[in-house]
Amino acid sequence: MTRRSVTEHYPDTLPELPSRSRGVIGLFEENCTVCMLCARECPDWCIYIDSHKETVPPAAPGGRERSRNVLDRFAIDFALCMYCGICIEVCPFDALFWSPEFEYAETDIRELTHERDTLREWMWTVPEPPPLDEGAEEAKEVAAARKSADKAAQVAEADMLAAHREHPAEETAGTAGRPPRKPDRDAPRNPGPDDAAEAPDQDTRGGAE
Repeated sequence: MTRRSVTEHYPDTLPELPSRSRGVIGLFEENCTVCMLCARECPDWCIYIDSHKETVPPAAPGGRERSRNVLDRFAIDFALCMYCGICIEVCPFDALFWSPEFEYAETDIRELTHERDTLREWMWTVPEPPPLDEGAEEAKEVAAARKSADKAAQVAEADMLAAHREHPAEETAGTAGRPPRKPDRDAPRNPGPDDAAEAPDQDTRGGAE
């Protein structure tokens, strides 16, 4: 209200958008478990998901095989999307994020259905979340990831110590089979008590005179 209106020369000059602008929806495919919750909750039914099941072998001998869903297709029709953000809010595994990207206009309305490859590219334009307030609790996801990383580091350290105990150091193993080194006759040696007993008496007599 107090500033003079200025026309932005788009597209030569890109606008400075707020960090939480609702542009497009980015997909972090690694977090998607194909639970279909986002597609069921979407009021416009603009999310299309296809998947298939795969059998996972048991992690330990004698265990049971497990089946998991594998994502085949994840597409969003932005001609129908009303940018309500319900799909992002209901996703239990943080696979969908708002991106400030807005340059995705098409000349054909059928081109506005973007597949998972495009959604994944938009994921890299998602800004980092704002820092937490002082004294705030750490996010549960970050705490769980940190706990898993610390546990993996402890297991790796224990395995390294066990391997070190079973196999001695390379220097010890290399010198174990070597014969003892013979002393050098020409090298000077430190005088011992036997050398003092075998010393001539002329120094003692000379000192007495």
